[in-house]
Amino acid sequence: MHARHAPAARRFKSTAVIACALLPLALMGAGTAFAAQVQPQAAVNAAAEFGPLKHIKAGVLDVAYVEQGPTDGPVVILLHGWPYDIHSFQDVAPALAAKGYRVLVPYVRGYGETRFLSAQTPRNAQPSALASDVVAFMDALQVERAVLAGFDWGARTADIVSALWPERVKALVSVSGYLISSQEAAKAPLPPSAELQWWYQYYFATERGQAGYEKDRHAFAKLIWQTASPKWAFDDSTFERSAKALDNPDQVAITVHNYRWRLGLAQGETRYDPLEAKLAKLPSIGVPTITLEGDANGAPHPPAEAYAQRFTGKYEYRLITGGIGHNLPQEAPQAFTKAVVDADHL
Repeated sequence: MHARHAPAARRFKSTAVIACALLPLALMGAGTAFAAQVQPQAAVNAAAEFGPLKHIKAGVLDVAYVEQGPTDGPVVILLHGWPYDIHSFQDVAPALAAKGYRVLVPYVRGYGETRFLSAQTPRNAQPSALASDVVAFMDALQVERAVLAGFDWGARTADIVSALWPERVKALVSVSGYLISSQEAAKAPLPPSAELQWWYQYYFATERGQAGYEKDRHAFAKLIWQTASPKWAFDDSTFERSAKALDNPDQVAITVHNYRWRLGLAQGETRYDPLEAKLAKLPSIGVPTITLEGDANGAPHPPAEAYAQRFTGKYEYRLITGGIGHNLPQEAPQAFTKAVVDADHL
């Protein structure tokens, strides 16, 4: 889930998301509240299986991904987070494909059928490595530009690609906004209530935590789903369908490294040092962007007023109401789909 955001943390409030809908338009852009049209659970469960999976060698990975829509359509890449998987976009992807988009939904390193090509490659999950994976994926598929859209780890990755490789990004949709941070920024302590929400980050910093996640990763993931989306009434079959992605042999190593790296407890790879140095300066994002937030997001996230100024191009903020939590594309697929299409036309 999200990186600690030092500027936002100093203003952390449990009610910040709802309050931000009332901020002045000069600060927020076109701030708007959208009521989510949530599909009944039965309709979700009746949906066709998401797939079939394709594979392509890209950078250090053999990437497993789903592709939908016309091959000559404008490209949208949908990026999932932890502890979720590509099924977060099971309803979004066909909706975008029906609108003429070529939709690509890759499993992140350490998830599903995505595998490292070499046993010698470090199981590294620092932010710039995950972003580099997306660029390598685009290169392998000969995609010059794409709309990027994601949540959680996926939103951070989309933010980073948009900041460091803006020429490759046509537009951006980012749940919870600007999530770029650095190890230095993560050193700043948060208010106690905010630190409490990061309990799993500190758990993963211990060998006990790594062993616990290895032993009970499905139960661990379900707890995160429940606390991050307290009003989402997902059923067991919906959860288990996605939880299978956590059985990847590199999942524990990738998850633990991601959170330890954020706290400065794990090293990254030196080849990414130049990228991390750029990210440490909190670069602005100039591509057309829509940021989204659910009104019942139980996961740590920065208040919208903390990041609006980071988006220097055409920009809109949208609050999605109706008890929508952290996994916004799966909980409110129509709102997420609309944001992708609208961002593409900003």
